[in-house]
Amino acid sequence: MTIFPSEAVGARQIRRRMTGALGALGVAAALMIVPGSSANAAQPSTADAGTGARAAGTGTARSFWLHLNSTPVSDAMAASEAKRHAYIVLNAWEGDLLKKLKASDPQVQVFVYKDLSSTRGYACKNGVDDQHLPAGVGYCAADRDHPDWFLLGPDGRRFEYGGYSGHWQMDIGNTAYQDAWAGNVIADSRATGFDGVFMDNALFPCDAYHSGVCPAKYPTDAQFQDAYKAMLAAMKGRFAEAGLTTVANLSNARLHNGAWDAYTEHLDGGFDEWWLAFDNTNLLPEYAEGWSRQVAEITSNEARGKITWVQPHFSPGQDKPQRYAMAGYFLGTGDKAAIAEVETTDDYGDPTARSPMYRWNLGTPTGAYRSVATNVFRRDFTCGTVIVNANGDQSSPVRLGLGADLTNERGSRVSTVTLAGTSGTVLRKTCG
Repeated sequence: MTIFPSEAVGARQIRRRMTGALGALGVAAALMIVPGSSANAAQPSTADAGTGARAAGTGTARSFWLHLNSTPVSDAMAASEAKRHAYIVLNAWEGDLLKKLKASDPQVQVFVYKDLSSTRGYACKNGVDDQHLPAGVGYCAADRDHPDWFLLGPDGRRFEYGGYSGHWQMDIGNTAYQDAWAGNVIADSRATGFDGVFMDNALFPCDAYHSGVCPAKYPTDAQFQDAYKAMLAAMKGRFAEAGLTTVANLSNARLHNGAWDAYTEHLDGGFDEWWLAFDNTNLLPEYAEGWSRQVAEITSNEARGKITWVQPHFSPGQDKPQRYAMAGYFLGTGDKAAIAEVETTDDYGDPTARSPMYRWNLGTPTGAYRSVATNVFRRDFTCGTVIVNANGDQSSPVRLGLGADLTNERGSRVSTVTLAGTSGTVLRKTCG
């Protein structure tokens, strides 16, 4: 997840989040909603959910928008995007844009970006921290009054994120830091009028941003994660009392057994920025830390009444990752999850056109998703069906009968489908 500058620094000073895709693959963060392929542009034969974004049920896709590069937003764009998305995230200094979004649609939930894990040296000028920060604690104040809040390495030096100048890692297990972080963020959020807080960098590996070197205080992943859980638990009641919804960036939770549920227990939701599709051809199959763990992020959160934001990565016009991600999303979603695909890492500016698939209405699910073959999963709706083959790319294709004539993504009527490994389909039928 990109760390964002203060308003005085410029919108493009960013850093990349270190995550793992398949095994040792390293990937970085981004968000941009991209259009679907020309094939996806075929007119659906089923009921259309309309041009708005917020779906009331599980049969239509909800979306989110992270506007964090401070790109200009016209009044017309603000009015359109407020209606298009269920959730929008802004920088702390974008209060004027917040007002425009809320004026257009009071129901859109607007979050402020705040980093849990670092303070920013570049947001401190002449000994004074900026009024609105991308973090919860100012660098100048911490450096002057609370040097013990900075996390130290085995050599006794502060951790500056590798490759990201001015990003200083803080001791999230320090109760005084936790208290100050919560108090500052709540005060800033309420004064501006945000609905919630998007907490970046709820980390899992102790060597995040400094590979192979863990903090002296938290030398193991388990100790490091315990510190995050303690911080989230300590703040939970305060944010609830303040009426602020909390969603944290939990990228790579799937690599740490039980970590997603353990963190979200103290939150209103979680965000997975690398979800099922890592690029046009690198799609997550089923294995111990693979497909099921990521889909379970949605199903677990929905069962507990929590929000889930998922972000696949692929280019416009790429049918296979689009369908794999959307079918996986529909397998698990209820009335709170949202999806937004991205092509370019760290492009957090204007939203782009998106696939017509976001407007399709599959109706009401007839049950939870189920296995119909080895690593092949299906969920039926009153107005459609979704199927995913989560076997690897080199596996043999699977042919399935549908039990009825349905409309595929190209607008053709089909009674069977053949799915290669790591592929999916979203099928519709005409509903009254």
